[in-house]
Amino acid sequence: MPHDLIALSASFFLLLAYYLYLGWRTHRTPDASIHTHNAKIREQWVGMVMGSGKMDILAIQTLRNSVIAANFMASTAVLLIIGTLNISEKIGQWTLTWQPFGMDAATLGVIWQVKLGLLLLVFAIAFHFFAMAIRYFNHVGYMINLPSDPTKDSRLYRQTCTYLNKAGSYYMFGTRTFFFSLPIILWFFGSTFLVLATIGLIAGLAMLDRTPS
Repeated sequence: MPHDLIALSASFFLLLAYYLYLGWRTHRTPDASIHTHNAKIREQWVGMVMGSGKMDILAIQTLRNSVIAANFMASTAVLLIIGTLNISEKIGQWTLTWQPFGMDAATLGVIWQVKLGLLLLVFAIAFHFFAMAIRYFNHVGYMINLPSDPTKDSRLYRQTCTYLNKAGSYYMFGTRTFFFSLPIILWFFGSTFLVLATIGLIAGLAMLDRTPS
């Protein structure tokens, strides 16, 4: 039990330290963040579509593809929740069989329930993020087809950009939450794997969050 608590605390503080550093770096050099770069691209796309008045089909196809992708990921999250619940009993039996650090069955049972609960919570949060992404993509589908000149009436343009960036952020959060499930899955094999997987995840996120040069 102490080993798992130490590993979980270490994993949490490693992720917290990384995101504090990411926030500081983004605030200091916004162009260094891929998220800032993507937000600017989405705003340029909205300006192009709303300014031309002839991009209705392109806009609908692009948003449809985004909704399909978010819907697929949301469905995957639900399937992962159902699959995890279906094999939860086997996972518990495996945990009791391994008996790490000589712990008794009662202690192992509590640890197994905590790990399983966190894994299910992560998948549920991912589903929420993807569902919110679908919601905002649908809103943008109506807003972007309204007649507007971004150079004269910026209110609708800015609101459309805000909604589209929210949709993109929710999709990113959902994908990022799936990534967070990997250390938790490896946690079932031991506390050391949780810390190692977290370090590997942070290394991967550092490359993803950097604007390509």
